[in-house]
Formats: sequence, structure tokens, C-alpha cells
Amino acid sequence: MGKTALIVIDMINTYDHEDAEFLIPAVESVLPNVTGLLDRARRQGVPVIYVNDNFGEWRSHHGEILDKALSGPHSRLVEPLKPDDSSLFVVKARHSVFFETPLTYLLHQQGIDRLVLCGQVTEQCVLYSALDAHIRHLQVIVPRDAVAHIHADLADAALRMMERNMGARVCDSGELWT
Repeated sequence: MGKTALIVIDMINTYDHEDAEFLIPAVESVLPNVTGLLDRARRQGVPVIYVNDNFGEWRSHHGEILDKALSGPHSRLVEPLKPDDSSLFVVKARHSVFFETPLTYLLHQQGIDRLVLCGQVTEQCVLYSALDAHIRHLQVIVPRDAVAHIHADLADAALRMMERNMGARVCDSGELWT
């Protein structure tokens, strides 16, 4: 069995988009659990990989994305999650963390075959990333209390689909790296 990585999906965010008013309360709810996962993963030496939208800014890189989010009105949601010097960062343009990104290559190079997916949005990017991980024969773990949603009913359905159709382990974040 290979290594595990914590994948932090789209948490470096300005929340300047449609549906943000529905997403922000869910992010506030899961933020302590995501920061707890980050702390525990780092203490255990688990690689942390941020995979984040570029928000259509094709000249942007991770530093610019982070700076923009930290200078925005919702910086309190980003500050506790900032990447540290050991974190890796992959920029994506679409929903899945794998679509047109170097993530598959990076995981292979690091000997990683198990992913813990946290972040946002459960019924969109987390779901599509779990599916793409599954078809790449990667093991997937989704801590239900560390993924934020826009629509609770769709998020619940997405978690059930990940568990049933993709063989993902859906658990509480406190079960990981205790």
C-alpha cells in the first residue's frame, strides 16, 4: 500500500461568485474540521496538496490566487487554511482536480495511492474529483464534516454516490490521523 495525501479543494477563494451566499455558511461550519485535518496531516508528515480554481485568471499562479483571496472581504475563511512551505499547489480550471492538471503525474511521482478529499463544493468539485480518482484506481476518503456544500440535499446524495458507486470511505474528520 502506498501513501496518503490530503487534497484541499478550492478553499483559497474570494467567494465573489454566484451561490456564494449559500456556500459561505457551509464553509464556516467545516472550517474548524479542515484546519484540524491540515494540522494533523502536517504533524504526521502526510503530503498536503492544494488544488484550486484559477477563477479564469490564466496568468495567475498560486501566490496570486492566495493574495487575492486574503485581500478580499472573506479573508477570515482563507487565513486559517494558508498553505505552508511544505504544501504543494496545483491550479485547475474546471471541476475535477484531475482535469487537465498535472495531479496524476504528481501523485505517481510521490507514490500516493490514497486521497483524503476535503474542501468545496461537495456536490460539484469534490464529487467529480472522487469519480476521477476512482477511475484512476486511487482510494478515496471523504470526511463528511470537512466538505462544504451549496445545496445540502445534493451534498448528501453526492456523499452517498461516492460511497456506494465509487467505493469511497465516507467518515468524520476526527477519525483521520488521530
